[in-house]
Amino acid sequence: MEHVGPSLFMLGGFGTILVALAVLIFLYNSIAIVGGDQIAVLERRWLGRGMPEGRVVAMRNEVGVQGRILGPGLHLLIPFLYTVEKVPMIKIGEDEVGLVDAIDGKPIPPGRIFAKVVQGHNLYQDGEAFLTNGGEKGPQLQILPPGLYRVNPYLFKMTKVSSIEIPSSRIGLVMARDGEPMPSGRLLARRAEGHDNYQNGQGFLEKGGQKGPQIDILLPGTYRINTRLFQIEIRDATVIPTKKVGLVTARDGEPLPTNEYVAKIVVGHREFQDAAGFLAAGGQRGPQLGFLRPGTYYINPLMFDVAPDSVADVERGFVAVIVSNVGLDPAESPKVKAAAVAGTDPLRAGVERYVVDAGYRGIQREVAGPGTYYLNKLAYIPHIIPTTNITIDWADEASSGGRGPRIFNPLAIVSKDGFEMTISVKVIIRVLPEQAPLMVARIGTIENLIEHVIHPLIDSSFRNQASSSEAMKFMQDRHEEQRKAETHIREELERYHVQCVSVLICQIGLPERLMETLTNKVVAAQQMSMFDSQKQAEDRRRDMENTKAQANLQPSLVKAEIDVAIANQKKQEAVILAEGRGTSTRLEQEGIAAGISAVGKAEGEKIRAIGQATAEAYAKQAAAVGQTPLALIEIMKRVSEGNVKITPDIMVSGGDGSGGGASSNMLAAFMGSMMAGTLKPPAVVEPPKKV
Repeated sequence: MEHVGPSLFMLGGFGTILVALAVLIFLYNSIAIVGGDQIAVLERRWLGRGMPEGRVVAMRNEVGVQGRILGPGLHLLIPFLYTVEKVPMIKIGEDEVGLVDAIDGKPIPPGRIFAKVVQGHNLYQDGEAFLTNGGEKGPQLQILPPGLYRVNPYLFKMTKVSSIEIPSSRIGLVMARDGEPMPSGRLLARRAEGHDNYQNGQGFLEKGGQKGPQIDILLPGTYRINTRLFQIEIRDATVIPTKKVGLVTARDGEPLPTNEYVAKIVVGHREFQDAAGFLAAGGQRGPQLGFLRPGTYYINPLMFDVAPDSVADVERGFVAVIVSNVGLDPAESPKVKAAAVAGTDPLRAGVERYVVDAGYRGIQREVAGPGTYYLNKLAYIPHIIPTTNITIDWADEASSGGRGPRIFNPLAIVSKDGFEMTISVKVIIRVLPEQAPLMVARIGTIENLIEHVIHPLIDSSFRNQASSSEAMKFMQDRHEEQRKAETHIREELERYHVQCVSVLICQIGLPERLMETLTNKVVAAQQMSMFDSQKQAEDRRRDMENTKAQANLQPSLVKAEIDVAIANQKKQEAVILAEGRGTSTRLEQEGIAAGISAVGKAEGEKIRAIGQATAEAYAKQAAAVGQTPLALIEIMKRVSEGNVKITPDIMVSGGDGSGGGASSNMLAAFMGSMMAGTLKPPAVVEPPKKV
C-alpha cells in the first residue's frame, strides 16, 4: 500500500495535467481573439461538403477558405474545425481609392469587361453575400472610398490608386473602356446621366454610357474614379490671351450645308463648354460663326478645335473694309429687287455688284474706323486700308528714304532725239474712307494697286511723253511734263476710286555728253549773269556812296533848312513888326511933323533973322578986323564955351622929346586953316519942308 499510494497519486496528478492541457488545446482551437485593426480569415478543414468545381472560396458549410471573415473581438469556434489567419484591415487614404478584383464568383458574360454590381456585400466586406447575390469574378465597377475596410484578401484583391486631381486651369478628358458601342459616324460618346462625373461606373453603364472618348469633361477638382473603367488624360484649359480671339471649329455635329462656309450660331452650349448642349441644339460640324473672347474656357478639345487669332486693330489713318462670308444672297436685297422691278440690271457691272449693305454676303459698304474689333476672321475678313497720303517713289533707295515695297527703280526712258534719260518720280495718292470698299472690290489691296496699276501707269505715261519730246526740251519743260502726267494719272486712278494728290518729277538724269553741253551753256550764261551782277553791284555801290554822302550831310542840311525856315519866320515877323512900327511911327511923326512944321517955320524965321543979323555983324567985323583975326576970335570963343576940344586924349611926342612937334604943327595948321577961311561959320539951318 505504501508503494501503490504514491503511484496512484502520481498518476492522478499526471492526468490532471493532461486534462488541463487538453482543455487548453481545446480552448486554443475554439477561441479566436482578433485585434482592433485586424480581421480573421477562416479555413474549414473537414466536416463539410466540397466546393463546386471552379470555386476558390468556400461558403459557410463548405470545406476550404471561407468567404466570411471574423472582425475585431473574441470569437468561439468549433475546435479543430477551423484554422484562423489574422491579417490587417485594408486602409484607403484620403487621396486614394481602392480598385477591387473579385477572385471568385460567376464568370463575366462575353463582351463585358467589368463585373456587374451586386448589392448587400457592404463594400465587399461580406464575401458570402457577394457570392450569394451573384457577384462576378474579375474587375469590379464599384470602388472603395477612403476609410478602413474588413475585406477578405482571399476573395478580393485590393489595389490602391491615387484619386484624380484636376488642377486649376486644366481639364480631364475621359475615355470609357466599357459601355455600349458608339453609333457609326459619331466622334464622341453621347452624354450619360447619373454617373456623378464618372465616379459612379455602375450608373454610367446602367444609363447607357458608351464606350470610347466621352463628350463630357472633368473640371478642376478631385474625383474618385475607377481608372480601370475610365482613363483620364489631363489637358490644359483653353486660354485666349488679351488682344486675341478664339476661332472655333467643331469636329462633330450636323453636316454643314454645301453653300455655307461657316456654321450657323446655336445657343445653349455656354460658349462651347457644353459639347452635348451644342449637339442637342443642332450645332453643325466645321468652322463656327461664334468665337471666344479673351478668357479661360473649359472646352473639350476632342470636340472643338480652338485656334487663337489676332483682333482686328485699326489704327488712326486707316479703315477696315469688311468682306463677309456669311449673310443673305446679295440678289435678295431690296435694292436689287427694286431694280429688277424697274427693268434695270440689278447687278450693275463693275464694283457695285460686290459692295453690299449689312446682312448680305460680300464687301460691306460700311467701313470700320480706328479701334479694336473682335472679329471672326473665318466669317468676316478685314482689309486694312490707309486713308492718309501714300507716297510711291521711283528713285534710288538712299535718296527716297528706304521705305520698302513702295520704292521702284528710277524710270529709264528714251527721248525723241534718241537720248536715254532716267527720271525720279514721286506719286502721292489717297483713298477716301467712303471709297475704300469700292477700291477693294476693284483691285483688292493697296499693294495690288501699286504693283499692277500705278507702276505700269507711271512707266507708260512718262515713256509716251518722252518719246514725243527732245531730251533738252523735256528737261526745260519739266513743269509742263509733270502737269500732263498728273492729269493723266488722276483720270486713270479715278476708275479705281483712288484720289491722285500729286505727281512730282524729282530729278531728270540726262546723258553725260548732253549734260556737258548743257553745263557749258549754263556756265556761260552764269558768267554773263555774274558780270551783269558785278556791273550792277558797282552801280549800286556808286549810288550807295552818293546816298551815304548825302546821309552824312543830312544833319547840316536839315539844320540849314531849319535855320532858313527860322530866318524866314523872323523876317516875316520883322517885316510885320516893322510895318506895324512904321505905320505907327508914320502916324506919330506925321503928328509931330505937323507940330514941328509949325514950330520950324517960326524958328526958321527966327534963325533966318538972327543969321542975317549975325552975317551982317560978321561982315562988318571982318571988314573991321580982317578975316583971320576974326576966325581966331571965334575959335577961342568956342573953346571957352566947351564946344571945341583942343587937348588930345593921347599925347604923341616927337623923336626929339621937346613936346612940341606934331601937336604944335597940327594946331598951327588948324589955326592956319581957320585963318585962311577953311573954318566956316555955322550954316543957317533951313526949316524942314512939309511933306
